[in-house]
Amino acid sequence: MELRIPAGDAVLDGEFDIPEAAQGVVVVFAHGSGSSRRSPRNRFVAERLRDAGLATLLVDLLTPEEERADAVTGALRFNIALLAHRVIHLTDWVAGYEDVAGRWIGLFGASTGTAAALRAAAARRGTVRAVVSRGGRPDLAGEYLRLVRAPTLLIVGERDEVLIELNRAASYSLSAETRLEIVPGATHLFPEPGALEQVATLATDWFTRYLATREGSGSR
Repeated sequence: MELRIPAGDAVLDGEFDIPEAAQGVVVVFAHGSGSSRRSPRNRFVAERLRDAGLATLLVDLLTPEEERADAVTGALRFNIALLAHRVIHLTDWVAGYEDVAGRWIGLFGASTGTAAALRAAAARRGTVRAVVSRGGRPDLAGEYLRLVRAPTLLIVGERDEVLIELNRAASYSLSAETRLEIVPGATHLFPEPGALEQVATLATDWFTRYLATREGSGSR
């Protein structure tokens, strides 16, 4: 279902899908630009997650006006504080949503949205139980990396050499359980045959492993 979700100083467009047999676990998709919910890559992964019984919330972290401005300047997608602020608000909103209230939340980030997701995970350690990054920039989370307690999976394409090094360096700063997965033969957007399928499988396995199916309370 299409929703408009309050997130601090903005109202964001989102798409919330809860499978009929949902375990009640929610994955919030965070992307550095405003097109997260329309991204064919995010939608593909979201569909696979729903097949596994996970609810998904895809949200544009930028408003339409901000996205138009960002298309010209590219500045907002690198405003990690702003993006993280909104992911935190979205996490709180999901945590209070009646159909899934009390369940653990996972965050799926891409590009600079990964840094925003990790900062949100650091701020909401009692709620966010797992993080997955697809071709992301965890390094931009800076000092917040050491505050993350949620198990974190970093997925990078084998031919995205610069990003591999940035992700590897960031993994050393993460204090939570962390794994770096390199998809053979893949470039940044994983367009190669079978590459995105591998991303979806890795993400699904990670989330189903770390997100409890019971109502979330207390510590894992």
